[in-house]
Amino acid sequence: MQLSDGFLIWNKLTQDQQRQLSQAAVLRTAQQGELLHAGQGDCQGLLVVADGQLRAYILSDQGRQITLYRLFERDVCLFSASCMMQSIQFSIAIEAEKPTKLWVIPPDVYRQVMGQSAVLANYTNDLMASRFSEVMWRVEQIVFKSFDCRLAAFLLEESENEGTDKLTITHEKIANHLGTAREVVTRMLRYFQQEQMVQLTRGTVLLTDRPALIRLSRQ
Repeated sequence: MQLSDGFLIWNKLTQDQQRQLSQAAVLRTAQQGELLHAGQGDCQGLLVVADGQLRAYILSDQGRQITLYRLFERDVCLFSASCMMQSIQFSIAIEAEKPTKLWVIPPDVYRQVMGQSAVLANYTNDLMASRFSEVMWRVEQIVFKSFDCRLAAFLLEESENEGTDKLTITHEKIANHLGTAREVVTRMLRYFQQEQMVQLTRGTVLLTDRPALIRLSRQ
């Protein structure tokens, strides 16, 4: 994947603007579990995923995590360049969920090109609005949906992402995604197993009744 593949409006930029972004961008790799952005005080730059998977999450003072959204191939991460956006007052961490290749564009270069191009500025605003919509959707799930519905939805989402009904994932990791304690996840998964919706083995969750999980996730 080329850097240009991450920007739908690439061909609407001038050749000089394309050159500035291309020359400044650095292709790097991240290992699974590597922290790429530590929060509001960190400003790595704009991230463009070439291959792999990233997770954006928030961390409470008590150490509890909750996943806000994932980033896949060709996705652009703006929150890693939060120093460009003075109105951002909350802290998001970003880690590699899988081995990942990504382009990093320094924030000063991106800000300079954005100042030259109304097209890029509008595109950036649209990306930001889209990410905030995802975050608000996640907040609505937490506030208005019961945990069993959220867990069912997460298992289905994870199954779609991985392309399999057999998920290699720990209860601790599920808890980190959903912002709860591992014990809560374990109790609910055991209930799901009693209802024959999943089958549990060490380190894996097998989805055995997708229709039932779908019905539950929609409640």
